[in-house]
Amino acid sequence: MGLKVLSALDVAKTQYYHFKAIIIAGMGLFTDSYDLFCIPPIMRMIGRIYYPKFDKDVKEPKWFEVPDVIESTMIGVALMGAVIGQIVFGRLGDRVGRRHVYGVSLILMVMGSIGCGFSLTTLTPLVFVSLGFFRFLLGMGIGGDYPLSATIMSEFANKRTRGAFIAGVFSMQGFGILLSSLVTITVCTIFKAVANNLQTPLMELQASKTSAEVPPVSDLAWRIILMIGAIPASMTYYWRMKMPETARFTALVEKNTLQAAKDMEKVMNVSLSQIREDIDTMDTPNTRAAFSNTYGFFSREFFRRHGRDLVAASTNWFLLDIVFYSLNLFQHHTFKHHMKQKNEMNLYEDALQVAKYQAIVAACATIPGYFATVYLIDYVGRVKIQAMGFLFMAASLFTIAKVNKGDWESDATAGFMILYGLTFFFSNFGPNTTTFIVPAELFPARFRATCHGISGAVGKVGAIIGTVGFLWASRDPPNGLGVSDSLRVMGGVCILGFFVTYFFTRETMGRSLEENENVDELTGVYFVRFWPNKLWAKRSQQTPAS
Repeated sequence: MGLKVLSALDVAKTQYYHFKAIIIAGMGLFTDSYDLFCIPPIMRMIGRIYYPKFDKDVKEPKWFEVPDVIESTMIGVALMGAVIGQIVFGRLGDRVGRRHVYGVSLILMVMGSIGCGFSLTTLTPLVFVSLGFFRFLLGMGIGGDYPLSATIMSEFANKRTRGAFIAGVFSMQGFGILLSSLVTITVCTIFKAVANNLQTPLMELQASKTSAEVPPVSDLAWRIILMIGAIPASMTYYWRMKMPETARFTALVEKNTLQAAKDMEKVMNVSLSQIREDIDTMDTPNTRAAFSNTYGFFSREFFRRHGRDLVAASTNWFLLDIVFYSLNLFQHHTFKHHMKQKNEMNLYEDALQVAKYQAIVAACATIPGYFATVYLIDYVGRVKIQAMGFLFMAASLFTIAKVNKGDWESDATAGFMILYGLTFFFSNFGPNTTTFIVPAELFPARFRATCHGISGAVGKVGAIIGTVGFLWASRDPPNGLGVSDSLRVMGGVCILGFFVTYFFTRETMGRSLEENENVDELTGVYFVRFWPNKLWAKRSQQTPAS
């Protein structure tokens, strides 16, 4: 590009503001995972409170459960909100600036989290209508945060450690999952301790009764858990509003290089005299070409240059989320053999055991996977980590499907649990993190947030298909595919993700964002990633001989 301010960003040493930006941007992802993944134990509590009736002719594990159609709706509306939020806020981020809409997405998350706890009534239908509405609002804020956080971090980072910084932002998702479990455990423990003479359903379920009594105050517990999710998001609102616009947006989209230099001077350890552009620097063929390059979004030229990258990023994210959200939101089914039946405990103990196993998986597999990515991504590369992650996920899922001898109530051996944990480890030390990183590095500044939002929205569509489909398909035959078949299907999805990654995804490691925009001339002719490179190398070897 020849712009001093961008060159200075690419070679800037790691400093305080980089870590500050990771925390500020990461809190959105933290809140995202907290609110999305606290739902499994909350659904257990809601089932006990609003569906207390039971039928002696129905198996005990099916007692006090929220109907599948309602549970899938509660999960689906948040993800559908995220789809809309990613598209809308991604486009707004490119049109009016990243920082101008960054606070709006955060406000939606705070409002959605608080609103989820304040349903209008305790009547069962209205509770779910209110919860569904505010979870949709929450999902829109969560969706908007994805493209904005990724774009802001990529445009502030240097090219040497950019992958680690963006991965650091995304790793906050793991801590959000862990905190949601710990908060659930804490709240349920407190409510259980202060409840006077709280009886277990086993003692309450007399032959003459058709429903289990629950303490009226228990309806407050799940609301508190949801509203606590607003705290981390609201804590960073002030700092988000104080962040300057990214230098790349100001210089390349608004074409105000002087303001870009001034903004960078405020946050980076660099003087204005070093990065202020002069006439000679600006008047170069590369710079003039960049500023005069005005092809439109979704134009023929856009698709020639970036169509393959957008399709690859979207497809990888779609395939990953089919598997990732299914495994996360329903992981408690894996531990059913080790969990007490509902008629042997009260509602707080029921939610506690789900949250406990969720915390174990997060601490032992999910968070270590994020750490491995942060440490290795700028040495190994995005494509290799993503392809490896898909491949190992597939291997783990196929092996689990082979080992599993029945339904979710079957005895989960130590080997089964280790393989299940490895699936989570390699999803995070793999495509779950890299699908967030790559779209923030491939596209021009004026389309970056939009393309990231589109990729993420397609991914969330995959999450809807995966979670709702898994909920219905994993039921015992003949009603569904059964556990082993569901796991095999997810393994096949991971294999498809490996091939899409290997053949179509472009490596972005070690280059500036502006270099990643430029593609080989042959990209418009050959769609598969490695063919142009091999063909170009072959032609280069033949040239001297001729």
